[in-house]
Amino acid sequence: MKAQPPQHPDRPLSSPVSRFRRPDDPEWHWLEAREDPEVTGFLEAANAECDAWFAPLEDLVERLYHGHLARRELAVHGLRTPLDHYTYWSETAADADYPVWWRHPNGKPDRAAPFLDLEARAAAHDFLELGDMALSPDERWLAWTEDTTGDEMFDLFLARLPDGDPVRLLEGIGAELSWAEDDATLLFTRYDATQRPESVWRLGLTEGEADEPVLVLREEDPEFWLGLGKTRSREWLVLESASKDTSECHLIPAHAPATPPRCFRPRESGVELALDHRPGHFYLLHNRGATHFRLDRLAESRLDSGADAESWQPLIAHRDSHTLEDVDAFSWGLVITERDHDEAQVHLRVMEFDPDHAVTRDERLPLPETPCSLALGDEPHFDSRRLRLREESFVLPVSWIEHDLDSGARRLLKQQPIHGDLRPEQLACERLWASSHDGERIPVSVVMRADLVGHPLPTLLYGYGAYGEVLDPWFSVARLELLSRGVAFAVAHVRGGGDRGEPWYLAGKLEHKANSFRDFLAARDALVEHGIGDGERIAAYGASAGGLLVGASLNLAPEAFCAAVLDVPFVDVLRTMENPDLPLTTAEYTEWGNPDDPDARRRIGAYSPLDNLAKAPYPTLFLQGSWHDTRVPYWEPAKLYARLTELGSARGPVLLRTDMAAGHGGASGRFKAWHDGARQDAYILWALGVVHLEA
Repeated sequence: MKAQPPQHPDRPLSSPVSRFRRPDDPEWHWLEAREDPEVTGFLEAANAECDAWFAPLEDLVERLYHGHLARRELAVHGLRTPLDHYTYWSETAADADYPVWWRHPNGKPDRAAPFLDLEARAAAHDFLELGDMALSPDERWLAWTEDTTGDEMFDLFLARLPDGDPVRLLEGIGAELSWAEDDATLLFTRYDATQRPESVWRLGLTEGEADEPVLVLREEDPEFWLGLGKTRSREWLVLESASKDTSECHLIPAHAPATPPRCFRPRESGVELALDHRPGHFYLLHNRGATHFRLDRLAESRLDSGADAESWQPLIAHRDSHTLEDVDAFSWGLVITERDHDEAQVHLRVMEFDPDHAVTRDERLPLPETPCSLALGDEPHFDSRRLRLREESFVLPVSWIEHDLDSGARRLLKQQPIHGDLRPEQLACERLWASSHDGERIPVSVVMRADLVGHPLPTLLYGYGAYGEVLDPWFSVARLELLSRGVAFAVAHVRGGGDRGEPWYLAGKLEHKANSFRDFLAARDALVEHGIGDGERIAAYGASAGGLLVGASLNLAPEAFCAAVLDVPFVDVLRTMENPDLPLTTAEYTEWGNPDDPDARRRIGAYSPLDNLAKAPYPTLFLQGSWHDTRVPYWEPAKLYARLTELGSARGPVLLRTDMAAGHGGASGRFKAWHDGARQDAYILWALGVVHLEA
C-alpha cells in the first residue's frame, strides 16, 4: 500500500517553494540569511501549508494526544534523594509543564518546602530549559542556569534557600556549574563565538554578593571543549578538555579552589582518559594502547608522576569482547559500566577492595531482562552500600531499584505507572541480527503487541548511529499509541553508534561512515525477511545526526520506505563542515572529517544528503526544524524541503514544519512536546496506511 495524501479542495495553487524561489540561487542558500524577512516569510508559509495538509488529520492528532495523556500519570513525584542535611525531590502537577523542586530536613518530612518553581519561572517565556542546578555543600545556596530562547545560551541565577529571591549573576554563559567545597566558590563555563565551551571561570560569592569572575582555564584548540565535574569523594574538582577522540584532565583541590589547575597528563592524540578518586587512589579509565579501554590505578601519593604511565597499576586489562564505558568510585570500591560487544548489552560490575587494595569482590549486578538499559542512578553519598539503579526496556517501564551490596536484596523504589488498555505485559520484544553489505551482524531491536507476533506489520524503523551514542532499549508511553494500533517499532543499532562498544563506533565514523547507511538499509530488509515488517509499509525516523542517517539511506534506496520523518536533520553536511564559524563545526572534524583535506571533502560530499539528491521516487517526508537551533540550523531541513519539492519526484507530499520558539530539542513544555509528538504519530499512521481519511 502506497501512502496517498489527503485531498484539499482549498489548497493554494502555488506552494511556498514556487513563490519564494530565486532563480539565481537554486541551492536555496539564501535561507541562511536569518535577518532577511523573506526567510521567516518562507518558513511561515511552509508552516501554513503544513497545517492545511494536516487539517484532515487533526481529529486523529487530538485522539493520539489525549490517548497519550490517559496512559500516563500526569502528576509526577520524583524520587527523594537525601543529602547531608536535607532530602530533595521534584513534583510536577497534573496540569503543569514544569516541575517544582522541594526539600525537607532529613527525618522531618512534615517540614517540606518548595525552593525552585520552574512552572512559575516559565510563565513569562515561550521556552524554558534548565541547564544545570547546583547546591552549595552546606545546602544554603542554590545556583542554576536557564535558557529562555532555545539557543543554548544560559543565564546564571543564585538564591538563598529556602525562599530567597533569585538574583541573576551572569548572562550568556554555558550550562554547567560546580561548587567548590568551601561553600563560597562556583565554577562555570563560557562559550566562544562558535558556542564552544572554551573557558572555565571561578566566581567568588559572599552572602549572595558575587566577585568579578576569574579565569581558571582556557582551551585554545578549536577542536576541544571544556567540561566540569567533582569526584564523589568531594576531594577534587575535575576540568576535562576533550575532543571527539582525545582528552586530558586538570585537577583542583575542591577545598582550595583558588589553586591553579594541575594537568594530570598532557594530551596525547587519540587517547581518551577519565578520572575518579578514592582517598589514596586515582582510577584511570583510558584507551592508551587499549582500543576498548582499560582501567588502571595510581596511588595519590604519586600524583606528580601521573604523566608517567609506567606508574599506573592495572586493574582491568583490555579485552576484545568488552568496552569499558565508565567508572564510579565509592569509599568501598568501584562500580564499572561495561558493554558486551557480542550481545550489545550493558552491564554494571562491582569491585570491592580491602585496605591493601586487594580485590575482595568482583561481580556483575543482575539484569532484569535482555536486552535492557541499566545505569547507576543518582547516589551522592560516598559511603553508601545501597546503590540506586535505573532499569528499563522496550517492555519494562522506567524503574528505580535499590540494590543492597551486603544482602543482595533488591527493593523497588519507584516505577513509572502505566494506565490504559495496553499493558507492558501485553508487549513482546525481539532482537534480530541483520546481515549488512560486508557480512557484519547488525542488531535490530523490535517491540510490538504480543498478539500480533508472526504477522507482517506496518513498522517504524528508528535510527541514530553517530557519536558513539548508545540506543539501549527505552520505554515510551507515547509509543503505546502506535503499538496499540498494530504498528511495530524497531531500532537499527548501526555502526557509528556505541551499541556494540568502541569498535562499533569506530567502524561507522570518518572513512567508515557509509557503513551506517548500509546497516540501516540491512535492518530494514531484515525486518521483512523475518516476517515482522510489511515491506510495503515501513517508515523511517531520524533526528539530528539520525536525520543524516535516514537522509543518506533514502538517497541510496528511495524505494525502501513508504515515508520518513526527519527531525532537526543534519543534512547539509559538507557546507556545514566547510564553515568553521558555525557552532560545533570544528569540534566535529574528528567525527566527519575536515573538508580542507581533499579526501575528507570527497568522502563527505559522497554521502551528504543535500549534495546527493536526484530525481528519484522518494517517499513522503515530514521535515521538522527549530528557529533557535544552534546545533542543526533551521535552514538545513528548509533547504531539503525546497529542493525535494522542486525535484517533484516524491511519491507523496514533502512537508516542512519549523518551530519558531524552540531549539534543537523542540518544545520545552511537556504538553506542547507531547502534542507535537501526536502530530508526528498521526503522520506516521497515515503514511503506514493504518488510518484512512476522506477528503
